[in-house]
Amino acid sequence: MTDDLITGEALPVRRREIKSYVMRAGRMTDGQQRGLDEGWPKFGLLLADGPQDFDSVFGRQAPRTLEIGFGMGQSLLEMAQAAPEQDFIGIEVHRPGVGALLNGLLTENISNVRVYSCDALEVLKSCVADASLDRLMLFFPDPWHKSRHHKRRIVQPEFAQLVRSKLKVGGVFHLATDWEQYAEHMLEVLNVAPGLQNLSEDQTWVARPEERPVTKFERRGERLGHGVWDLKFIRVDD
Repeated sequence: MTDDLITGEALPVRRREIKSYVMRAGRMTDGQQRGLDEGWPKFGLLLADGPQDFDSVFGRQAPRTLEIGFGMGQSLLEMAQAAPEQDFIGIEVHRPGVGALLNGLLTENISNVRVYSCDALEVLKSCVADASLDRLMLFFPDPWHKSRHHKRRIVQPEFAQLVRSKLKVGGVFHLATDWEQYAEHMLEVLNVAPGLQNLSEDQTWVARPEERPVTKFERRGERLGHGVWDLKFIRVDD
């Protein structure tokens, strides 16, 4: 049994669970490695530390956003830089992306972001207090487009209720995908989820909100004629 230095978890043989992501090996650049070496001690959070008092973590009370799967971190970096009065928590399993975000935080001298590098569902269940988030973001998750893989999609009824429980009343769940069939699946799940209300007037998608930066990946897709669907749901129950 060994310890993972970033998650802080012991690594025994565990029961196999369905995951919504695949761990991909990635080569680390010098900047990404710098981010892990120098940025993790400043901005990293451990799943093993359990429930967090984020007011203490950030040293203030502020509107709080959590992003699941921030990829290479560019959007999260831009949002945090544009809103220094808010706090951001990012979760990503792929080390090069974690390193890239941490390196960006160091380079741009941004201090209102904290980072987990582990399973987002475990973080939500074990580390985030109920009714504590003002916003939760899920941008471009793996669509698992083959029918036999749909069970791996993160947006499922149980996930919707987990998200609802972590949002404050009036908190917003913001999703985006470039797969229309996945957007339809999201709508099917979330439009009937108790305690969540679609902010679209026609109960479908919303126009891309200005606060969501457009990524290089998205711009490339737009040039190729690919669509992007944004969805927003608000927690409405007490």
